[in-house]
Amino acid sequence: MTNQSTANQSNTNKVKEKEENQQDDNTEVAYKDAGHCSRNTHSLLLGLTVMGVVMGTVFGMLLRYMKVTDSSALTMVSFPGEILMRMLKMLILPLIISSLITGLAGLDAKSSGRMGSRAMVYYMSTTVIAAILGVILVLSIHPGNPKLRGGSSTPSAPRNQEVNSLDAFLDLIRNLFPENLVQACIQQVQTVLKKVPPAAVNQTEAIIVSKKKLEYKWGMNVLGLIGFFITFGICMGRMGERGKVMCDFFNILNEIIMTMVSMIMWYSPIGIASLIAGKIAAIGDLEVVARQLGMYMVTVIVGLAIHGGLILPAIFFVTTRKSPFTFYSGIFQAWITALGTASSAGTLPVTFRCLEENLKIDKRVTRFVLPIGATINMDGTALYEAVAAIFIAQMNDITLDGGQIITVSMTATLASVGAASIPSAGLVTMLLILTAVGLPTQDISLLIAVDWLLDRMRTSINVVGDSFGAGIVDHLSKAELAELDARERVLGEVSDGDESDDTAYDRRHTLPPLPHPLVSVLGQISQQLHKIHVEAHGGFLAGFIATCLMYSEFTVSWLTEVLDK
Repeated sequence: MTNQSTANQSNTNKVKEKEENQQDDNTEVAYKDAGHCSRNTHSLLLGLTVMGVVMGTVFGMLLRYMKVTDSSALTMVSFPGEILMRMLKMLILPLIISSLITGLAGLDAKSSGRMGSRAMVYYMSTTVIAAILGVILVLSIHPGNPKLRGGSSTPSAPRNQEVNSLDAFLDLIRNLFPENLVQACIQQVQTVLKKVPPAAVNQTEAIIVSKKKLEYKWGMNVLGLIGFFITFGICMGRMGERGKVMCDFFNILNEIIMTMVSMIMWYSPIGIASLIAGKIAAIGDLEVVARQLGMYMVTVIVGLAIHGGLILPAIFFVTTRKSPFTFYSGIFQAWITALGTASSAGTLPVTFRCLEENLKIDKRVTRFVLPIGATINMDGTALYEAVAAIFIAQMNDITLDGGQIITVSMTATLASVGAASIPSAGLVTMLLILTAVGLPTQDISLLIAVDWLLDRMRTSINVVGDSFGAGIVDHLSKAELAELDARERVLGEVSDGDESDDTAYDRRHTLPPLPHPLVSVLGQISQQLHKIHVEAHGGFLAGFIATCLMYSEFTVSWLTEVLDK
């Protein structure tokens, strides 16, 4: 009877094992089918986006050939593109908030500090390289010609003779620390000069003076929001289990936003075609503009092509030893979207999707690096501004000395960092560079006619630079991320065993029983120093505490041996 029962139980176990294996096989097939479907969907969407760019260009040229100049008709042509831009900008704020918080909550302070340092070194290095490349090209090609200033019918740019480099830098720091978080979602601070007539007895001799004043202008203070939510995410991550509810909330919010992005992407080919067609149809005299500024456009485009096609892939390959062509194929959708929208912030949702789904970059890296990169990493803008400044000097027959050229390179780098990730922000920061070297700011009006095209190209390079930066940081941070994953698995096993964090900590770091009260006191001090050292996560304080810890542990072990003898 016992043998029969054992045989039945064995048969039952075999049946269950067979069913489980069959279920695993079905699950594996389902995952393969889902991956194949995802690849097909990505290829289809990419093909539709490229087709949208081509159709928009053809339709825009057709409208020019038909001489459609009615403003109402052009508005209707651009309207689907306007809707696309509004939808993408609508998602910027919740995407930045959720991505930064969830990305940093999964990191400790040491890992996030190292990751941020690597990202900043990459950002500043590539931006400086881009500015220097622009200076070399514009001096070599020499596209500027004084004859271009005469007979120019381009619209005038808004002049601001009161722009000051120091004021702009201080505004950058002020915006990094907003006084009102809600206001930072819609406004940012700016220093302006107001003309104030002084009180005088003789009004005919009164001299109008300028007085500095802080004003708020419309536009999201992305830098301030990033600064706050970086701190918020780090603090939430240090709370452990108590912050898990908030972390889950922002994780779900991020997933919802990315789902909405996936839905919007199916509309993007229509919107991109509309934007390009409307811009091409709205240009005044395309032939005159090409004849006047053709070499200037060639200089900028060649510089962007060299930086995005040679320098950035070379840096990526040398650092990671991975194929940059495979990486480019993964971010092609984001590149096309940036080309159509001319906004790196508006392209941010698509960039997230490309890096996380196509290239499998760790989400903790993308959610930390990309929002910062979309704000301060402007390689294409730095190159464009360096070329434009020296082009204006050549056009005015002004020879810049070595010091002024260095000033142009440095100012272009710093101005691009402060440039908002919105369309045509480069024209605004150009005023800082021209003022720094004493060049006439009114000649920016000549560049407006071709800025619609160059803005799209430099924005696409900005997005490519952000993406390569995320890939490099992900490669360099593999060890820290793997260590964090292992630590989370250990803590998960501890929590499954109903052991509290404090109990686990005490179990790992408690010294063996000590035979003397003095040694016991020193041992407790050593344990407290160890706790503080773990929480300090690097820096001078951590180094000092580590030294004290070393001496205290040495003293404990020495006293233990002496008392044992």
